[in-house]
Amino acid sequence: MLSVALTGNIAAGKSTVAELFHRWGATVLDADAIVRELQEPGTPVLGDIVKRFGTGVLGPDGALDRAALRSRVLADPAALAALNAIVHPAVRRRLAELLEGARRRGDRIVVSDIPLLFETGDPAGFDAVVLVDAPEPVRRARLIAERALDPDQADRMIAAQQSSAAKRSRSDYVIENAGDRAALGRAAAEVWRALVARA
Repeated sequence: MLSVALTGNIAAGKSTVAELFHRWGATVLDADAIVRELQEPGTPVLGDIVKRFGTGVLGPDGALDRAALRSRVLADPAALAALNAIVHPAVRRRLAELLEGARRRGDRIVVSDIPLLFETGDPAGFDAVVLVDAPEPVRRARLIAERALDPDQADRMIAAQQSSAAKRSRSDYVIENAGDRAALGRAAAEVWRALVARA
């Protein structure tokens, strides 16, 4: 089994590449989906978040109010570090379980879609690292146009992540996404062929 980490800064196009890899035959494990699963009402992770940040991060239904939590941690590096210390170890454990399941099934290529791989994970734990990258002004424009963020929110979300320049040299493959979807598809297909050859 070839274990691949797929990463990229916010609005770089990583989710689109994950969809393409899945369509072409990869088993895709989505770290964001794992986070949502681990933060459901009644879970230990949500309990720890409420202990640290208070009930103000919950909606009326008892579910996590992600927007409220995001506004708390984006403005406070210590709060963000505390949240990461609660969430990321649990995500790593769940991801390890899912990878082991894929290995037992005999899956050929497993892609772990991990947005904060370099910030919170261990790239060395994977056979290959694929980075999807786009220039910061392009990513900022996408956040404002596609996610309806105001410019200040977009800037804070970009600033909360390590710059992609530091990530490029630590990645085995870099998929450039400054153009349209067709160009992204071609760049992703080239990397996919290389991964298949390695597997």
